[in-house]
This record gives sequence, C-alpha cells and structure tokens, in this order.
Amino acid sequence: MSTAHWYRDFAVREARGLSPTYEALAIAVSADRRVLALLDGLPADKRQPNLLFAAARYLGAPMAVPEEFGSWVVRHWSQLSVTMRHRRTQTNEPARCATLLPLLARLPQPLALLEVGASAGLCLYPDAYRYRYRDDASVLGPADSPVLLTCSINGDVPLPSAVPTVVWRAGIDLNPLDVADDDDLRWLEALIWPEQQPRRDRLHAAARIARADPPYLIKGDLLTDLPPLAAQAPADATLVIFHSAVLTYVPPDVRAAFIELVRGLRGHWISNEGVGVLPDLAATVDVEGGGPARFLLSLDGEPVAFTGPHGQEIDWLTPARHGAAGSS
Repeated sequence: MSTAHWYRDFAVREARGLSPTYEALAIAVSADRRVLALLDGLPADKRQPNLLFAAARYLGAPMAVPEEFGSWVVRHWSQLSVTMRHRRTQTNEPARCATLLPLLARLPQPLALLEVGASAGLCLYPDAYRYRYRDDASVLGPADSPVLLTCSINGDVPLPSAVPTVVWRAGIDLNPLDVADDDDLRWLEALIWPEQQPRRDRLHAAARIARADPPYLIKGDLLTDLPPLAAQAPADATLVIFHSAVLTYVPPDVRAAFIELVRGLRGHWISNEGVGVLPDLAATVDVEGGGPARFLLSLDGEPVAFTGPHGQEIDWLTPARHGAAGSS
C-alpha cells in the first residue's frame, strides 16, 4: 500500500465520524507530494498516520487548517522526523478494560495479569476502575475510583457481578512508559485524537491510580522476554496474558511465533486485536458483521465478541455469526 493510499484509507475507514480534524489532515497529506516524499524517507512502520499526527501535536503543530499543517511539517521536518523515529504509537486506553472484564471476572480468582505491549500499564488495573454497561444507574467497581468506564453491550454478554481480584500485575513493552514522568504522560496525551476530551480526562484519572500503585513493567521483546516474565507470576494465581492493538505492529511471522509461544505457557490468553490481525481467528467468525474499525476479542484462541477499539462497546458472538470454518 502506498503512503498516499494509507492516509486516504485512514481518513475514510478510521477517522471519519470520529475525528474531523484527522480526517481532513489525512486527506490533505495523501495529496501533498512534499509531505509524502518526506514520509517515504522513513521506515515503513514510522509512516503511519497516528504517529505523524501525534508527533506533530506533541511538538505544537497547527492542526486546524490542513494547508498550514502541511507547511509546518515541511519546515519542522528535522525535529518531527526525529520524534517519529524515537516514539511509538503506544495509545494506552484504560477503557479497554471494560471489554476485557467479562472474561477476566469469570476466570478462577485471584488473577496474575501480564500485558504484552503494555505501554504505561493502564490496562493492568481492571479492579481499580468503575464500570457501567447499561443505561441504568448500576455501576460496578470501587466506589471511590476516579475512573468510570461506560460500555454499550449487544447480545448475551456475561456481565460480571464484581471486579476481579488482582494480586500481581506486570507488563512488557519495547519502550515502556511511566505516567509519573510528565514527558511520557504528555506523549500519551498527544496520542489521543483532538476531539476526544473525555479520553484525555480518563487518561489523567487512570494515571493517578498507576502513580499511587506503579505496575511492574519491563523493557523487552514479546518472544524472548515473555516466558521469564510469566514465570515470575505467583503460582497460586491464575495467569492471564493479554494484549490489545499490539500485534498489528509486528510482522506476520512474529505474530505466528507469538501465538505458538503463548499457547505453550500456563494460564489463559486473551487477545483483543483488529479483526484482520489474526486471520486464523477471523476465519471462524462472520468478519463482515464486525466492521473494519472493530476488534475481535478471544479467550484461549476462541473468538467471543467484537469490541470497540477504545472499549466503548461489546458485541457478543453467537453460533450463527460464526463462519463455516468453525463454531463456538
């Protein structure tokens, strides 16, 4: 896929209806030969729209007028390209805990959580957030939590009666972030799309929780460093290895090796990735029913639901929605 096509596709399939700012900027970039030439000089994994826009916002670029943005990129390319090479799209959305909770709560308690691609580890606190799954006033979770996650549901979602008990939480990332570091927190804020102020508020509320009880995060590779980290989990707790929007950033052969690896480790495996990221899982469901901008949630290699990428919805699967390749 050419860089121009990548940005047009991003505008239509991801930004439209969610961020008018990014939709307009992505369309403009796709037609700006100056900016495209600069982007094409970067490694392929550093040309992505989210990374360009986040790095530009982090550096104070004008985002409202596409023509001004393009000119700013050209003038500040030296600084911008260094930031894009150094940084990663490590969006740490705590609201994804709302889509993970129905699975976590029904596993044998207590839990030892290990997140692959943990960023700053904000998804390691499902027991510290409050949740509302219906329009009524029913709220689940600690009454004094500053984080309230609202998630719509469709289908027979097994809603929990209580948050899970977590006795150990750890994460692995190529570049773990620290919410106690103001610069890391500023980068996480830059990754949130301009119009999404509630997500920024949620980020800062979740960061207060993580600062009070920091997670155990290590810098490492998901293949070589995962097994020794998993071995540190308490033996008397149920180990849960999970990831959200991570495998899309690694090559297909690494994804395959990771799946083989994680299936051989003790405990359970929860995957929450874009519908097309793990083709073997997607082949067992009606992918068309999921939509292009949704995730496929699975437990131990069995798809259970389509989910919103920012934890905003759960669409539980039924046998009728499984494809001919498999059934639940």
